[in-house]
Amino acid sequence: MSQQLLYRALVSAKWLSEAIKSQQAGRALRVVDASWYLPKMKRDPKREFDERHIPGAVFFDIDQCSDRTSPYDHMLPKAEDFAEYVGKLGVGNDSHVVVYDGSDQGLFSAPRVWWMFRAFGHEAVSLLDGGLKNWQREGNALTSGKSQVAPAEFHASLDKSLVKTYEDVLDNLDSHRFQLVDARAAGRFRGVEPEPRDGIEPGHVPGSTNIPFTDFLAESGLEKTPEQIRSLFQEKKVDLLKPLVATCGSGVTACHVALGAYLCGKPDVAVYDGAWVEWYMRAQPENIISEGKGKTV
Repeated sequence: MSQQLLYRALVSAKWLSEAIKSQQAGRALRVVDASWYLPKMKRDPKREFDERHIPGAVFFDIDQCSDRTSPYDHMLPKAEDFAEYVGKLGVGNDSHVVVYDGSDQGLFSAPRVWWMFRAFGHEAVSLLDGGLKNWQREGNALTSGKSQVAPAEFHASLDKSLVKTYEDVLDNLDSHRFQLVDARAAGRFRGVEPEPRDGIEPGHVPGSTNIPFTDFLAESGLEKTPEQIRSLFQEKKVDLLKPLVATCGSGVTACHVALGAYLCGKPDVAVYDGAWVEWYMRAQPENIISEGKGKTV
């Protein structure tokens, strides 16, 4: 599929600043702060949002908008629960959603929410290139306090082709139906640096390829160009003409792989939602590849 047929995945700080000022753009603009951090980062995204956010933005809580009956972190909610949650944020099916986060990297958790909207059938979603970090660097305004928004009606329908399960990944060990790319840091993938969650040892799924999510970002925090991203996939021997699935620790940074492929004109990358946490908890020891401790029964 050629790139121009895909909805624009990235918008610049300049574009968003002008769109907020004009709000004439036909589609209702809804800016969403999707900041989320690992516990070891000791950051409170909700409190940070209350203190400073892009004018008119609403806060999207990745842990809240999830299947809270699951033993795994922030798994996708049911379609009706997603619809109810985003409707309360003022997002309707006619909204153009622009997602950002306040991470030091530029973008960290926001691609997860970009992917969630797409998985639930909403194509009109973009990411703020460079996140809040670049928004501030370019001298744009911030505001504080709670955003008051009128609720909207949102209809969601899950596109199952964008989600993979443990069983799908297990079956793929023999069937090799898809390539699996893991977005965690190299040390965690190899099994020599600790996982952030208690009781989970590092390592990786047999046959998976490691492309740390930070490799998709330039030093400035802006996304690399499609040409640079295409070269990155080629270097790692990932074929964008073949099926591709993304994974990571708990399904957040995997979405950077889906975004990178989307920017190269490949919109069909699925995410293994349970990711490493589920794999480690359920897989047999021989299916935990690690230079470190691995898994014992």
